[in-house]
Amino acid sequence: MPERRRTPTLTDRLTDLLPARLTALRTPADPGFWRSPVRGARFTAVLGMVLLAGLTLLFVTGLLSYAAYNPDLDPVNDKTPGKGWLGFYLFAWPTGPHWLYRLTQGLHVTVGIVLVPVLLAKLWSVVPRLFALPPARSVGHALERLSVLLLVGGALFQFITGLLNIQLDYLFPGSFYTLHFYGAWVFLAGFITHVALKLPQAVRVLRSGGIRRGGTGPLAAPGSPAAPDPLTAPDTLAAPDPLPATLSRRGALFMVGAGSLLLLITSAGRSFDGPLRRIALLTPRGGTERGPGPNAFQVNKTAAAVRITPADTGERWRLTVRGPAGELRFSRAELLAMEQHTAALPIACVEGWSTSDQLWRGVRLSDLAALAGYPDSPPDVFVESLQRSGSFRKAALRDNQVRDGRSLLALEVNGAPLSPDHGYPARIIVPAAPGVLNTKWVETLTFGEL
Repeated sequence: MPERRRTPTLTDRLTDLLPARLTALRTPADPGFWRSPVRGARFTAVLGMVLLAGLTLLFVTGLLSYAAYNPDLDPVNDKTPGKGWLGFYLFAWPTGPHWLYRLTQGLHVTVGIVLVPVLLAKLWSVVPRLFALPPARSVGHALERLSVLLLVGGALFQFITGLLNIQLDYLFPGSFYTLHFYGAWVFLAGFITHVALKLPQAVRVLRSGGIRRGGTGPLAAPGSPAAPDPLTAPDTLAAPDPLPATLSRRGALFMVGAGSLLLLITSAGRSFDGPLRRIALLTPRGGTERGPGPNAFQVNKTAAAVRITPADTGERWRLTVRGPAGELRFSRAELLAMEQHTAALPIACVEGWSTSDQLWRGVRLSDLAALAGYPDSPPDVFVESLQRSGSFRKAALRDNQVRDGRSLLALEVNGAPLSPDHGYPARIIVPAAPGVLNTKWVETLTFGEL
């Protein structure tokens, strides 16, 4: 019986007319388009496990930073609109150990910077799946793709806004505080879903052998009845037609680690004094020292930047203290005549930089609360600065912070009067509090119901 010939289609005819080199072109949806020999399930799994640990630490320390602001104490501390149950508050931020915020926020920012090469390498390793067709093969696969969208979008937004903020180049419209808050919860939703779907697979892949071992085809899709043996399962991330290798997967991981180490060396020093700060070249709070002298340590904003003038802080300045005893006013000389106390405390900023312990001297907040009419149980206090514009010119402190004997209205530091940039004529200093709550150029203290 003669063989029946197929009638050529329009596609066949067009293909015959095209040059061979054009018909060989591949699209990103074709696995053969991606030819790097470095990509592979184990390479991605190693990066994923590093990110799992690092991003978990970032989220925990971020929540701790949020708690340190006492967000439920007074709206001035947290102006996040419509936060609802997302703004949950588990505990009153403690005052000890006195370096607590220096540690948690230093870790938050430093680890975030160090993870940048790992995040970029992880995104590069899985970019072929962004173009995979069909977009969703099952309900489980569709859920995975949605989690990836939230995870990648949230992570990029958090990293970009965070890096811009610590570099003092924040360009996004709206408050960094508000946008970073909501971005964190979007990221967390994608992170938890993605980890739940992918962690078992990543563990199987890592248990199957070293980073140099690899399969030849696809791993089981999420939601499939059974996952194949990772020792024999094909690898969808590995290129089916790889180019000749110029770098091993171990070498690629080494390069990612070297990039993270370089970022650590050139940024972590802003949390220390001396030589380490001088090599923190990638952060605006590092790279240079402020010179000698008792007030020669880091500041966030200067008196000139917020338009504090000598006339504001001169002989006419008075501290106003309000409470049940009425409104009291004190000159700087009268405050110096009161019983003075000393506390060794650091300054730690949300930007991640901090100083070592400085020796502060001044009047205890609890003593001022007693003068205001609270001799036995000091309450919360609302602090107002001479600063007329900008964020955190007003702040609230919790009663446990007022009660701590190390919480001062500081008048001197390291044996000398405060400099204008450090808050002359008087500033707040509280153990373990974010730097923005250690209000400078204090004008009014209101004790009691806020």
